[in-house]
Amino acid sequence: MMKLSDRLVRLFSTFFGIGNLPLAPGSMASIAGVLICVLLQSSVLLYGAVFGVITLLGFWSCGRMEALLNEEDPSSVVIDEVSGVMIAFFLLPLTPAVMWTAFFLFRAFDMFKIYPVNKFEEIPGGAGIMMDDVIAGIYTNIVMQIAVRWAGIV
Repeated sequence: MMKLSDRLVRLFSTFFGIGNLPLAPGSMASIAGVLICVLLQSSVLLYGAVFGVITLLGFWSCGRMEALLNEEDPSSVVIDEVSGVMIAFFLLPLTPAVMWTAFFLFRAFDMFKIYPVNKFEEIPGGAGIMMDDVIAGIYTNIVMQIAVRWAGIV
Protein backbone atom coordinates (compact mmCIF):
# COMPACT_ATOMS: atom_id res chain seq x y z
CA MET A 1 0.00 0.00 0.00
CA MET A 2 1.29 3.45 -0.96
CA LYS A 3 2.08 5.89 1.85
CA LEU A 4 -0.20 8.91 2.24
CA SER A 5 2.68 11.27 1.51
CA ASP A 6 3.39 9.45 -1.79
CA ARG A 7 -0.28 9.65 -2.75
CA LEU A 8 -0.28 13.40 -2.02
CA VAL A 9 2.88 13.84 -4.08
CA ARG A 10 1.19 12.09 -7.03
CA LEU A 11 -2.05 14.04 -6.54
CA PHE A 12 -0.42 17.46 -6.43
CA SER A 13 2.40 16.96 -8.96
CA THR A 14 -0.07 15.64 -11.56
CA PHE A 15 -2.45 18.45 -10.59
CA PHE A 16 -5.23 16.13 -9.49
CA GLY A 17 -4.58 13.59 -12.24
CA ILE A 18 -4.42 15.94 -15.23
CA GLY A 19 -0.82 14.86 -15.78
CA ASN A 20 -2.02 11.31 -16.35
CA LEU A 21 -4.14 12.27 -19.37
CA PRO A 22 -2.91 10.54 -22.52
CA LEU A 23 -2.92 13.61 -24.79
CA ALA A 24 -1.02 16.87 -24.12
CA PRO A 25 -1.04 16.80 -20.30
CA GLY A 26 1.03 20.01 -20.11
CA SER A 27 -1.43 21.90 -22.28
CA MET A 28 -4.38 20.44 -20.36
CA ALA A 29 -2.83 21.59 -17.08
CA SER A 30 -2.23 25.03 -18.59
CA ILE A 31 -5.93 25.17 -19.51
CA ALA A 32 -6.81 24.22 -15.93
CA GLY A 33 -4.55 27.07 -14.77
CA VAL A 34 -6.33 29.49 -17.11
CA LEU A 35 -9.68 28.42 -15.65
CA ILE A 36 -8.34 29.12 -12.16
CA CYS A 37 -7.21 32.56 -13.34
CA VAL A 38 -10.67 33.31 -14.71
CA LEU A 39 -12.35 32.18 -11.50
CA LEU A 40 -10.04 34.26 -9.30
CA GLN A 41 -9.69 37.38 -11.44
CA SER A 42 -11.90 39.50 -9.20
CA SER A 43 -9.62 39.14 -6.15
CA VAL A 44 -5.90 39.84 -6.45
CA LEU A 45 -5.44 38.68 -2.85
CA LEU A 46 -7.16 35.33 -3.41
CA TYR A 47 -5.38 34.94 -6.76
CA GLY A 48 -2.03 35.49 -5.04
CA ALA A 49 -2.87 33.10 -2.22
CA VAL A 50 -3.94 30.29 -4.57
CA PHE A 51 -0.89 30.91 -6.76
CA GLY A 52 1.33 30.74 -3.66
CA VAL A 53 -0.19 27.47 -2.49
CA ILE A 54 0.04 25.86 -5.94
CA THR A 55 3.64 27.02 -6.37
CA LEU A 56 4.73 25.82 -2.92
CA LEU A 57 3.02 22.47 -3.52
CA GLY A 58 4.84 22.29 -6.84
CA PHE A 59 8.26 22.91 -5.31
CA TRP A 60 7.45 20.32 -2.62
CA SER A 61 6.01 17.61 -4.87
CA CYS A 62 7.90 17.74 -8.18
CA GLY A 63 11.27 16.47 -6.96
CA ARG A 64 9.58 13.85 -4.84
CA MET A 65 7.65 12.63 -7.86
CA GLU A 66 10.91 12.34 -9.81
CA ALA A 67 12.22 10.11 -7.03
CA LEU A 68 9.02 8.04 -6.87
CA LEU A 69 9.09 7.38 -10.61
CA ASN A 70 12.89 7.27 -10.82
CA GLU A 71 12.58 9.54 -13.87
CA GLU A 72 13.90 13.02 -14.56
CA ASP A 73 11.16 15.64 -15.17
CA PRO A 74 8.34 13.13 -15.75
CA SER A 75 5.70 14.21 -18.28
CA SER A 76 2.98 13.46 -15.73
CA VAL A 77 4.25 16.30 -13.52
CA VAL A 78 2.19 19.31 -14.59
CA ILE A 79 1.67 21.47 -11.51
CA ASP A 80 4.54 23.58 -12.87
CA GLU A 81 2.40 24.52 -15.89
CA VAL A 82 -0.43 25.64 -13.62
CA SER A 83 1.91 27.84 -11.58
CA GLY A 84 3.56 29.25 -14.70
CA VAL A 85 0.31 30.08 -16.47
CA MET A 86 -0.96 31.82 -13.34
CA ILE A 87 2.08 34.11 -13.52
CA ALA A 88 1.52 34.58 -17.25
CA PHE A 89 -2.09 35.77 -16.70
CA PHE A 90 -1.49 37.85 -13.56
CA LEU A 91 -3.19 41.27 -13.81
CA LEU A 92 -4.00 40.89 -17.50
CA PRO A 93 -7.41 41.83 -18.89
CA LEU A 94 -9.02 38.48 -19.59
CA THR A 95 -10.50 39.22 -22.98
CA PRO A 96 -10.62 36.32 -25.45
CA ALA A 97 -7.82 37.79 -27.60
CA VAL A 98 -5.54 38.37 -24.61
CA MET A 99 -6.28 34.93 -23.18
CA TRP A 100 -5.57 33.05 -26.43
CA THR A 101 -2.42 35.04 -27.08
CA ALA A 102 -1.10 34.65 -23.54
CA PHE A 103 -1.90 30.93 -23.51
CA PHE A 104 -0.04 30.19 -26.75
CA LEU A 105 2.82 32.53 -25.87
CA PHE A 106 3.25 30.79 -22.50
CA ARG A 107 3.21 27.35 -24.14
CA ALA A 108 5.80 28.53 -26.69
CA PHE A 109 8.11 29.98 -24.02
CA ASP A 110 7.69 26.78 -21.99
CA MET A 111 8.40 24.44 -24.92
CA PHE A 112 11.24 26.34 -26.59
CA LYS A 113 13.09 27.18 -23.35
CA ILE A 114 14.43 30.54 -24.47
CA TYR A 115 17.48 31.66 -22.48
CA PRO A 116 17.69 31.73 -19.46
CA VAL A 117 14.75 29.32 -19.10
CA ASN A 118 17.01 26.53 -20.35
CA LYS A 119 19.49 27.29 -17.54
CA PHE A 120 16.80 27.13 -14.84
CA GLU A 121 15.64 23.77 -16.20
CA GLU A 122 19.13 22.42 -15.45
CA ILE A 123 18.62 22.93 -11.70
CA PRO A 124 18.20 19.45 -10.21
CA GLY A 125 14.96 18.21 -8.69
CA GLY A 126 11.70 20.02 -8.17
CA ALA A 127 13.23 23.48 -8.37
CA GLY A 128 14.35 22.87 -11.96
CA ILE A 129 10.95 21.48 -12.93
CA MET A 130 9.18 24.49 -11.46
CA MET A 131 11.55 27.30 -12.39
CA ASP A 132 11.47 26.93 -16.17
CA ASP A 133 7.69 27.38 -16.08
CA VAL A 134 7.89 30.23 -13.60
CA ILE A 135 10.32 32.06 -15.89
CA ALA A 136 8.19 31.24 -18.96
CA GLY A 137 5.24 32.75 -17.09
CA ILE A 138 7.24 35.87 -16.26
CA TYR A 139 8.34 36.24 -19.90
CA THR A 140 4.74 35.87 -21.05
CA ASN A 141 3.41 38.37 -18.54
CA ILE A 142 6.00 40.99 -19.45
CA VAL A 143 5.31 40.63 -23.19
CA MET A 144 1.54 40.68 -22.65
CA GLN A 145 1.63 43.68 -20.29
CA ILE A 146 3.52 45.63 -22.96
CA ALA A 147 1.22 44.38 -25.75
CA VAL A 148 -2.06 45.24 -23.99
CA ARG A 149 -0.80 48.72 -23.15
CA TRP A 150 0.49 49.26 -26.69
CA ALA A 151 -2.85 48.07 -28.07
CA GLY A 152 -4.74 50.29 -25.63
CA ILE A 153 -6.62 47.41 -24.01
CA VAL A 154 -6.01 48.72 -20.50
